Amino acid sequence: MPDFTIPLASFSEKYRYKYLALYHALRAAILDGTLPEGTRLPATRELAELYGLSRGSVSQAYDMLHADGYVRTAVGSGTFVAGGVQPPQADEGPKAPIALSPWGQRVVAAMARGGDASEPTLGGASTPGEAAAHAGAAPAAEGPVPISYRDGGPWEALFPTAEWNSALAWAARSKPGAALGEAAAPAGEPELRAAIAAHLRRSRGIAAEAEHICLFNGSMQAITLLTQLLLGEGEPAVLENPCYYGISRAVAACGGVSVPAALDGDGIVPRDWDARLLFVTPGRQFPTGVVLSHARRRELLAWAARRNAVIVEDDYDSEFRWGGRPLEPLKALDREERVVYVGSFSKTMFAALRVGYAVLPRTLVRPVASAKALYEPVPPARLEQRALARFMRTGGYERHLRRMRRHYGAKQEAFRRCMEQELGELFRLRPADAGLLLYAEWLRSPEEYQAFRQAAAGRGVLFRDAAIYRITPGPPAACFAFSHLDELMLIEGVFRMKAAWGDI
Repeated sequence: MPDFTIPLASFSEKYRYKYLALYHALRAAILDGTLPEGTRLPATRELAELYGLSRGSVSQAYDMLHADGYVRTAVGSGTFVAGGVQPPQADEGPKAPIALSPWGQRVVAAMARGGDASEPTLGGASTPGEAAAHAGAAPAAEGPVPISYRDGGPWEALFPTAEWNSALAWAARSKPGAALGEAAAPAGEPELRAAIAAHLRRSRGIAAEAEHICLFNGSMQAITLLTQLLLGEGEPAVLENPCYYGISRAVAACGGVSVPAALDGDGIVPRDWDARLLFVTPGRQFPTGVVLSHARRRELLAWAARRNAVIVEDDYDSEFRWGGRPLEPLKALDREERVVYVGSFSKTMFAALRVGYAVLPRTLVRPVASAKALYEPVPPARLEQRALARFMRTGGYERHLRRMRRHYGAKQEAFRRCMEQELGELFRLRPADAGLLLYAEWLRSPEEYQAFRQAAAGRGVLFRDAAIYRITPGPPAACFAFSHLDELMLIEGVFRMKAAWGDI
C-alpha cells in the first residue's frame, strides 16, 4: 500500500461523484504545494485500493488533471506533478496571534536581548521502564523466561543496518568533525528538516515547510517545551482520557490543570472547553487505538479558532498503518494555523535514535526557537540528523517503512487472532488499523483482573495496566505491545496467560 495522503474526505463532502472529489483533492494538494513538481502519483490501482475507489474513477480524475495541465505522464514511469503550476500566495497567518504563557513571553524577550530567562523546575517524565514498575510485579528470578508486552519498540532484526551505516559514513565524510562543531540553528540540521517536510507532504498530506519545523531530542521534549510556552500557572489544558502519562505530567510540571475529555468510538468527544490548549492523538488515539472521525476533526479546529487555542497533534506511530482509509491529519486541515504537529523517529527507526520534530504555526516558530536555544544552544546528535536526512533522501526510509509495515501487520493479525481465540472470554480487543499497541478491555470484575495480572506475572508474562494512562478512574483494561517480540513469543505469551487464568 503506498504511503500517500490527500484531503479526500473534505472534498467528498462537497462533490457527489467520487472522481470529482478525487480530482479536486489532488488539484488542491498540487496548488498549495503539498504535492510539489515532480512528485510521482500512485498508480491507478494503488490509489483505488487505498481509498476504496474504482480504477475508473481514479483514471477519470487523472485524465482531468492531465487535460488541465496539473500532471504529466511518462510511458512506463507513471504520472507526475507537472511544473509551472503557480501556488496561491501565502495568507497572513492565523486570524489571532497565539498567546504565550508568562514564562514563554519572558523566554522570547530574554533571548531577543541575548540574555537569560528564569527557568522553572521541570518534573521529568519517567522512562518507560520506570513507569512499567507501577504496572505489576516482575516475575521471580527463577521461573520461565519473561515475555513482556509492556514496551514495544522497533523490531531491530529487520533494520537495514548496512544502509544506515552507509548514511552515517556519508554524513561523517561530507562534514568532518571540525565542521560538525560549528554553530548551528537551534531548530536542527536544515537537511533533515527539509527531508521531513518532503516526507510529510507526500505521506501525510501536510503542506510542511522546512523553516516551520523544529527538531527535538524526542517527541516528549517537544511536548514539554510547548506546554511551558503555552500554559500558564493554574491554566487548563484539555487531555484525552486516557492519554499518554507524559503529557499529564508535563501539564502538572508547568503548574497547569488537566481537563479530562471523554472518548467514544469516534475518538475524543468535542466540547466548548474553556481552555487554550488541547493535546490529541487523532490518527490513532493513545492508548485505545480509536481513529478520530473527520467530522470531529472539523469540530476541534472550529473550537480552536473560536477560543484562540492551540491543538498539539501527537502523531506518534501512524506511519504503521495496514488497513482502513487514510484520514488527513488535523494539521493538513488547519487553515487558521492553530495546530502543532508532533512526530518522532524512535518507533520507525530504533529507540536509541532520539529525534523528534514539530511542525509549527508561523507565529510559534520564533518562540520555540528561542526556548530551544535556551535549553540546547547546540542541537544534539548532529551526525545522526545528517545521516537520517541522507537515509530519507535516498529512499531508504520509505523502503524500511514499507517492509516493517508488512511485517508488523502480519504480526498484529496473528497475535489478535490468538488472543480472541484463547482469551476471548477475558478481553475484548479494540479494532486497530495501525500502530504497535493493542488495547484490550477486561470483561470480568476488577478483582479478577488484579488476580489475573498477578497470576500472569507468576508465569512470566507482563503487560501494561491501562490505568496508568487514565486521568480519572475507569474500567479495567490492558495494553499489549507486540512489535518487539517474534511471533512464537507472542503466541506463547497468550497460552501462558490462558494457563494463568486456569491457575485462579
